[in-house]
Amino acid sequence: MPLFQYTARNVQGKVVSGVTEAVNPGAAARALREQGLIPISIGAGAGPAAAAKKRRPYRGKGGRVRLDDLVVFSRMLAVMIRAGLPLLEVINILGEQADKRALRSVLAQVERSVQEGSSFTEALQKHPRVFNQFFISMVKAGEASGMLDTILDLVASYLEKTASLQRKVKSAVTYPAVVGTVALLITLGLVWKVVPQFEDIFADLGGELPLMTRITVACSHFIQERWYLLFIGLAVIIVAFWQFKRTYHGKRVVDRARLKLPVFGPLMLKVGVARFARTLSVLTRAGVSILSALEIVANTSGNSLIEDAVMQTKQSIQGGETLAKPLVDSGIFPPMVTRMIDVGERTGALENMLAKIADFYEDQVDATVGMLMSLIEPMLIVFLGLVVGFIVISMFLPLFKMLEMVQG
Repeated sequence: MPLFQYTARNVQGKVVSGVTEAVNPGAAARALREQGLIPISIGAGAGPAAAAKKRRPYRGKGGRVRLDDLVVFSRMLAVMIRAGLPLLEVINILGEQADKRALRSVLAQVERSVQEGSSFTEALQKHPRVFNQFFISMVKAGEASGMLDTILDLVASYLEKTASLQRKVKSAVTYPAVVGTVALLITLGLVWKVVPQFEDIFADLGGELPLMTRITVACSHFIQERWYLLFIGLAVIIVAFWQFKRTYHGKRVVDRARLKLPVFGPLMLKVGVARFARTLSVLTRAGVSILSALEIVANTSGNSLIEDAVMQTKQSIQGGETLAKPLVDSGIFPPMVTRMIDVGERTGALENMLAKIADFYEDQVDATVGMLMSLIEPMLIVFLGLVVGFIVISMFLPLFKMLEMVQG
């Protein structure tokens, strides 16, 4: 019979390895279980360490691990674990076929940690830049409950919805940013190249130029002679804003200003409420305690005002209060959200209420983004028309004035 080299855990939880005879890997796994061992990996004459050395050269893409990569990883991990494959073998397979070099490297380190006796949760905790607190808490709950595959499915669904929200917000912001940049470049080109040519004509005409023309000519002179001041001023503003935003007070001032922006403010609030409700719903469904869940929700909220409100809620619950009251007191969450949470607490259906809130606000984000896309284009066209129209009219006003004098 063929020999199989195995890695397994004994009843004390220690990792042991060895060689056993069996007809096939399934028979080898059954034999190990009869000996009181939990198989981690079984290979034909080569364990995971040897297999790692034989891996094919990797020619995948570099770059950091993104949310979409974690969605695929979570979904495939759940499917393979549900199929009965040993965890160490699953990590090995996913590491080999990872598209990103960064994810491949992290999974290789996770595999090594598990081989050395760490739990899956402990191995993931060593890589907080890839696996955030939410992901790790969900895996921990899955390991503790023996439902890792089911909870990983929840994680994948949650990450898919989060990635979808991010894409929608990004599309709503990217379009006006791109069109606005193009409009700015067109304006600078007109002021830099076209206006000086008209200025020579104005000098030949003589007389006093109209106010609009003088403003345009002055802007042209400034851009031609002191263009570097624009870059210096822009750099100073960006650095000052960045430093201010990094402070505790500054971060809250900026986040409060974001929520008060016309059009975009309500969109950001809806995104924040949807993320809060979805995250808390998934965590409570996975069996994470409410206090731990609130701490994770606060850290993943994306807005310091929501973070403060959630942390205040956590402290209030520790003091014996309900979940809804401190959310009402914060003034951040809409009344519908706090009312539904209150009803969910009183009826024992908090998880379902949070899921309904998340669904509702995700739909609202869809509708708002669609409305923005339909409004932004004509607004940008009008803005560009006004700027270019101002420059063109200011250039032709002296010519019109000269024609009036000739006709007169």
